[in-house]
Amino acid sequence: MATIYFSMAGEGRGHATRVRSMVEPLRDAGDHIELFAGGDAYDLLAPIYRGTAVRVHRIPCPRFAYTADKRLDSVATLLGGMRYFLRLPRLVGKLERYLRRHPPDLVIVDFEPALPRAAERAGVPYISVDHQHTFVADQLTLLPPYWRLRAWLIGFVVRLYHRKERHAVISQFFFPPVKPKWRGRVTHAGVLLRPEVIAAQTSDAGFLLVYLKKFGTPNIMAALRRCGLPVRLYGLGEQEPEGNITYCKVDNHAFVRDLASCTALLCSSGNQLIGEALYFGKPVFALPEPNNDEQIFNCHYLSKSGAGAWAEMDHVTPEEVRTFLENVDKYRGRIDREKMNGTPVALAAIRRQLRELGVE
Repeated sequence: MATIYFSMAGEGRGHATRVRSMVEPLRDAGDHIELFAGGDAYDLLAPIYRGTAVRVHRIPCPRFAYTADKRLDSVATLLGGMRYFLRLPRLVGKLERYLRRHPPDLVIVDFEPALPRAAERAGVPYISVDHQHTFVADQLTLLPPYWRLRAWLIGFVVRLYHRKERHAVISQFFFPPVKPKWRGRVTHAGVLLRPEVIAAQTSDAGFLLVYLKKFGTPNIMAALRRCGLPVRLYGLGEQEPEGNITYCKVDNHAFVRDLASCTALLCSSGNQLIGEALYFGKPVFALPEPNNDEQIFNCHYLSKSGAGAWAEMDHVTPEEVRTFLENVDKYRGRIDREKMNGTPVALAAIRRQLRELGVE
């Protein structure tokens, strides 16, 4: 059996969720797994694997910074990233020493820059499994011209993280065509689904599920109060119910259960959550975080797919949300659920890389 190390970005829960979808079947098959994570990813995974054979290492990671009114602060985020990269050589050296003492057969990276650099120095092969490589390997012709330029800039940043991966697996809910030079070097998978998502039973209990990461602007709250459905709201903390809105504490199992049984989802527009909703056949109304280009690209692809709608957080209206809910059957009919589960595709790509390395 193989020894596999994973590292992942620590911002938000999507990267950790994606990694966990691969860890569970790999460790069930007898592979030895170690995880390297910081931020939200560490906070999610460390309790899950405490007391198991899966070791979770805490490492520093770049984080988004937000203004007092909870907008993404591009300047502060950039400065924080610069401070992180100034300290990166010391972290890479520490990880390199660990890899030399405890060499794995393969490193898998989800948009994290330290472990792949250490792997290169230690002579350990690595692959990427992430969403961000869509901005490197995929054609961007489906985006409006201005956003193609912004996507190209994100792709430039992605390549600063690492360039010597053996293979790239791209996890996404939408499937743009691949660039000719990347053919044969990339595997397109759907969204990587955690075991509890795959096991959940789908129904429609007649409520709108909402997930907001830090953002609950007055116009969003007004739209929820007037949407015409009961609302279960995650991300703003547990509070007393307010009219049709029930505030729910963050609970992984409860959220998956609600995602499987809601009528539709309104959320910030991360790739992972949108894909999980579409896997359940749930239309999505997406609200990209202000100044978050990647989330805006996800909104464009969601619109192209016909599986949902989107609006800017600062300008969404009750009428837009009600119109979306009035058309959920139309959106639902355009969802291709079978394409959403990318976990088997990603696992097959990992096994193929291990075979090529002579591990299996």
